[in-house]
Amino acid sequence: MSTTRKHTALPKAQILIEALPWLTRHQGKTVVIKFGGNAMIDEDLKAAFAQDVVFLHHAGLKPVVVHGGGPQISKALDRHGIVSEFKAGLRVTTEDAMDVVRMVLAGQVQRELVGLLNEHGPLAIGLTGEDAHTITATKHRPEIGGELIDIGRVGEITEIDTGAIEALLADGRIPVVSSIARSQDDGHVYNVNADTAAAALAAALGAETLMVLTDVEGLYEDWPNSDEVISRLTAKELEKLLPELASGMVPKMEGCLHAVRGGVTTARVIDGRVPHSILLEIFTDEGIGTMVVPDAPEATDVSAIDVQGES
Repeated sequence: MSTTRKHTALPKAQILIEALPWLTRHQGKTVVIKFGGNAMIDEDLKAAFAQDVVFLHHAGLKPVVVHGGGPQISKALDRHGIVSEFKAGLRVTTEDAMDVVRMVLAGQVQRELVGLLNEHGPLAIGLTGEDAHTITATKHRPEIGGELIDIGRVGEITEIDTGAIEALLADGRIPVVSSIARSQDDGHVYNVNADTAAAALAAALGAETLMVLTDVEGLYEDWPNSDEVISRLTAKELEKLLPELASGMVPKMEGCLHAVRGGVTTARVIDGRVPHSILLEIFTDEGIGTMVVPDAPEATDVSAIDVQGES
C-alpha cells in the first residue's frame, strides 16, 4: 500500500524538481505583471491569477501588479449614458468619462483585485499612478493621417517615481497599481494605457521580467494564415514586426520592446485564458507564451541574455 502511495505522488515531486532552477534563478527578483483581458472578468481565472501572484511572493519573488479595466469601464460608461469612442486604438476620454474611468479603476477593479490577493494574507496594497507621483503624464495627442488629434484625458507617461512601490516591496507587500496619472503641467488626471504603464514601471524598477496577460496564445507568426506562436524573439526582430501587428497587440508589444530596451531581462506576452499561466511560464521548462529578449551584444559572448530556453 505504501509503495502505491509513493508512486502516485511521484509526479508531484517531479514537478517541484522541474521548478527548482527557476525558483533559484528568480529569487529576490522583481516581476511586473499586467493584469487584463479575460483573466480580469472570469471569476475562476481571477482567483487563479491571485493564487499565482501570491505563490510568486512566497517563492521569494517581488510581484508588482498593474491593471487597466477596459470591459468594466465600457459597462460603467454605458450605465452613465456616455458613448465609448476609440481613435488610434485609444479610448477617447472626456472629462465626464475620466471621472468614471477613475472611479472604476481605483474604486472597483483595484479593490476587487486587492481583496482577492488579501484572501491569502495581509499582502496587497492598492495605489494609483497619482499616489506619490508614481506615474506622471502629459496630454497625449496621437497622429492620424498626418494630423495631431485631441482624444481628451488620455495621458502619455513623462516620468516614473518608484519610491512608493519600492517601499511596499521592501515591506513584503504586493503593490497593485491602477493606470491613472496626474500631469504636472496642467494638474489634470489622465487615463494611461495599462500595457504602457506596466512596461514603464518594469524598466524604472529594474525588473527581471514583464509579463503581459492577453486573450491570445502569444504573438502569432503569420496571423491569420497560421496559428503558430513565436516563442522567442529579440528586440530588433520585434521592431520589424510592429507595423504589421493588429492594433490590439501594438501597445502590448511596444511595451515589451520598451521594457527590454530599458534593462528588463525578459518581457513575455502570455495567454491569460489559461489558468495559472503565470506559473507555467515562469516555473516550467516549456513556457506558454512569446518571450522578448534584448538584442545580443556584438561580441560572441551572449551570457548577458542567458535565457536557458525559456518560453
